[in-house]
Amino acid sequence: MPLLQHLAEFRERIFKSSVIIGLGFIANWFIYNPIVQKLAEPVCNLELAQRTNSEQCGALYINGVLGPINLQIKVSLIAGLIVTAPLWIYQLWAFVSPGLHRHEKKRAFLFLTAATPFFAGGVTLGYLILPVAIRVLFGFTPSELQNLINFGDYLDFVLRVILLFGLAFELPVFLVTLNLLGAVSGKAILKPWRMWVFGITFFIAAFTPSADPLTMLLLAVPLYIFYFAAGGIALLNDRRRNVAISD
Repeated sequence: MPLLQHLAEFRERIFKSSVIIGLGFIANWFIYNPIVQKLAEPVCNLELAQRTNSEQCGALYINGVLGPINLQIKVSLIAGLIVTAPLWIYQLWAFVSPGLHRHEKKRAFLFLTAATPFFAGGVTLGYLILPVAIRVLFGFTPSELQNLINFGDYLDFVLRVILLFGLAFELPVFLVTLNLLGAVSGKAILKPWRMWVFGITFFIAAFTPSADPLTMLLLAVPLYIFYFAAGGIALLNDRRRNVAISD
């Protein structure tokens, strides 16, 4: 295709993706309260506190006159991005796929298929350990003081944790995909295993929002397992490839 046609196709895909994300934004705008209640659960059960007139959620607050509307826009937009991810990712795939060979399309499709459940698994694990991380961090608050939490800051913390876990769980998918494309061998993956273990540990220590050892351990152990599993799968694929060549 000529350059102008490529640009026109790209513009069309961007427009469709924007419409999809916009529809997701609108849909989540109307279920904003349940989303906020779910996000706040690691700190406080907002629904129970409201039903029982409890003041246990008094530590959560929204700052500023525009704070409530800004928070609703932010939450609805992020939720829309996550919920509609398969649809707008498909638009990107539809733009790229015509330029790929058949075997490249197959492997790229396998990557997209595997990346989704791994990302979802990481996000789920990140959300499940949030109460543990928050409880540990709150433990540093002096008994004479009360920890007031800006919900906007709390939301940023939650998103950083779950997105970090989600992206970290993509490690084995990237390694196996690179091996399938012939860019890296199984031996090349596993030989510098000490460096990989150190790199994973350093990455977790540097980017995990909470500095408690339990949170870092809960993220590190699955990544170690995924790394060695990806190396093992790559070795098996190398052996299969060598047998096919020799035949």
